[in-house]
This record gives sequence, C-alpha cells and structure tokens, in this order.
Amino acid sequence: MVKTLVVVGAGPGLGMGVARAFGRHGFQVGLIARTRDKLDVLVGELDELGVTAAAFPADIRDRDALGGALTAAKERLGAVDVLEYSPSPSGPITHAADTTVDSVMAQVDLHVLGAVTAVRHVLPDMRGRGDGTVLLTTGVSSTIPAPFLANVGLAMAGLRNWAHGLHAELKPQGIHVGTVTIASGIVPGGGEADPDAIGARCHDMYRQRDRVEEVIGDLEAFRALVAQHSAGARE
Repeated sequence: MVKTLVVVGAGPGLGMGVARAFGRHGFQVGLIARTRDKLDVLVGELDELGVTAAAFPADIRDRDALGGALTAAKERLGAVDVLEYSPSPSGPITHAADTTVDSVMAQVDLHVLGAVTAVRHVLPDMRGRGDGTVLLTTGVSSTIPAPFLANVGLAMAGLRNWAHGLHAELKPQGIHVGTVTIASGIVPGGGEADPDAIGARCHDMYRQRDRVEEVIGDLEAFRALVAQHSAGARE
C-alpha cells in the first residue's frame, strides 16, 4: 500500500527536501502552506520527479483552516503515515529584554499551537492502526538560549520539550515522534545543511525509529557565537 507524507509549512527549501526524500521511497505527498500558487509550483516540481503530490492551502495559524486542509489531504491521499511540521519562521524576532507578550504569542501560535493542532488531527488514525511517524522541526534556539532569538527560542524550546514528551508517551503505542533541530542555515549544496540531505536524514529517522532527535549543524559553534555576542554586549 502506498504511504502518505504530509508536510505542514511546505516551502521550496526544507519542506521540498523532505518531500523529495520520501517521494523517492514511494510516498505520495501532501503539501500544506498558505499560498495556493506557490504550492502549485512545488506540486509541479514533484510531479516532474514522478512523485504523486497535491496541494492543500491553509494558514497554519488558523486552526480550523489547518484542520480542514489535513482532512482534505486524508480524503485525497488516505490516512497520514508521516506528518512533518516545519513552517518557515515569520514575524519580528526579539532580543530577550525587548520581548513582549505579543511577540512571544506570534511565535507560539505558529510553531507550537500549529504543531499541536496538526498532531492532534492525525493522531487518532495513527493510534487506531498502531503505527505512524511525527517529525517536528525546531531551530537551534530550542536547545541553546540565545538573547537575540528570545521569542523564537521560547516557542521552539516548548515545541522541542513537547516532542520529547510525545516520543516517550507514544512509543509504546507504535508511534514514533522525533524532533529535527536545525543549527545551521539551510543552503542548497551546503553539505549536511542541503535540503535534500536534511530530507534524507528525516527519512532515516522514519525508517530506523531509534532516536528522538536529529541535529543538523554544529551546536558548539552556535554556543560559541552566543558567548561572543554576549561578550560584545558587555563591552
């Protein structure tokens, strides 16, 4: 039976890297993002590769619209076997001392509440068949606090924490949950940070089901950058 991947927050970088990686292994692909025209271009690119794909436009911050897109994806492609959540960052990014409630909630709404909505939508089917994979993408600030990524870090850390909790709770039920932590710019041709390389590692997580987290990039290099930034702020 053909399996289905749905990418929530699909774009030409990471989202398409994941879509191509799973498509090469026989998955059909549903793409969810806000703009129909952009999604149609991505679907066309996948069609050219021989990957069955379909677009389901929705604003991720609109929980009803996101749920409707996931329902439409299921009706078109069948139950979701793999959910990959990786919306592109958007909205103002604040320094720690300048963080406001509104700036935090904008990031939480996108990265956390959208993920919760998507997971809750696909989880009943996964539980029903005792199988499924959820991959939640976070940034490096989910792991290493950075004063210049304060509101994003608050949201990303919450998402990463929840992913680890879901992993522990759902693993005995046959459902694999993992988080992909991006500690690098995503650059075509950029080695491990190439979208297709990241997609391949996501597929490895799905296939091997032996780890809760995959880190792309160098955490220690980012830690050094934060230290350097903090030292400069004191001077």
